[in-house]
Amino acid sequence: MRESPPTLRGGAGTECPAIILPIRAELSAAEEKLLRLLDSNETLISEICHYLVDSGGKRLRPLFILLVYRACGGGDQQLQDAIDAAIALELIHSATLLHDDIIDAGMLRRGKPSAYARYGLAASLVAGDYLFCRAFELCGRFEERLVHIAARACIHLTEGEVMEGRMRYRASAGLDDYIAIISRKTASLFSAGGRVAAELADAGPATIGEMEQLGRAVGLAFQMVDDLLDILGPEEKIGKPVGSDLRAGVMSLPVVLGLRSNPELQSLLNGGMLEGAAFERVLSLLRQPELIGLGRAMAAQQVAVARDLLKRLPASVYRDSLELLIDEQTNRDL
Repeated sequence: MRESPPTLRGGAGTECPAIILPIRAELSAAEEKLLRLLDSNETLISEICHYLVDSGGKRLRPLFILLVYRACGGGDQQLQDAIDAAIALELIHSATLLHDDIIDAGMLRRGKPSAYARYGLAASLVAGDYLFCRAFELCGRFEERLVHIAARACIHLTEGEVMEGRMRYRASAGLDDYIAIISRKTASLFSAGGRVAAELADAGPATIGEMEQLGRAVGLAFQMVDDLLDILGPEEKIGKPVGSDLRAGVMSLPVVLGLRSNPELQSLLNGGMLEGAAFERVLSLLRQPELIGLGRAMAAQQVAVARDLLKRLPASVYRDSLELLIDEQTNRDL
């Protein structure tokens, strides 16, 4: 994913400042509190958490949640709750990044050594646990149904991680398997964020359900584009070596699509870890224009779903920013 110049302290980066403008104050408040919550009585925990979170990241989940909250008519009375919900989901997301790098032995994150590479397995694992605890410390004061939504998202995340591990290097993995994995690993936090934001805004039941669906569509489209960028690169844009997921045996979108129609790809991917000439050959097969075009079309389908759901909200600058956010994150220089 491309690292862009941050427009708020520590992150919230976006290529289009117009997206942030309507909720700049809310995002600033969220950013300041987020960074405070990274501090611990144990210096090493604080250092690892700040190393990850201060390094950038687009703060897409807080941005999405706060825009949905305002777009659904949320006022200042419940604003602090919306800010805390946004921070909690960002903390959960950050925890999963630490744990993912441990599981994948990922050495780079956002263009620099990962926390796992710099601090080791044990310290990174504990720091991830600390971030999860901080998230639920924030959630603890919410009504039971809102805590349940966040908890279910975490359950889906862990299930998605195990599913992804089970499907590694498996040439028989299909599109349904892929959608099931990314629905849990990526889309679950966005859909939970959309639902929580709409509930905090006191939206009606229909709108709450639609904002949950919006989050799912945005999360799916975002992950599909990420998968394509993993194959296309370059490294300075995505912040990690090109083909990292491919080397790790992850059944990403281009891999799953390619396996459906290319016997050579099936043969190469059945052999386990790829190196050297075999890796380069698989990359070239996955970069075929027809395959990339099909992946882009699938992401566009989810964008169309999201756009249709947005139209059901009243016209506002917040709805406009949500539309810009979707466009920016799903048209990332493919």
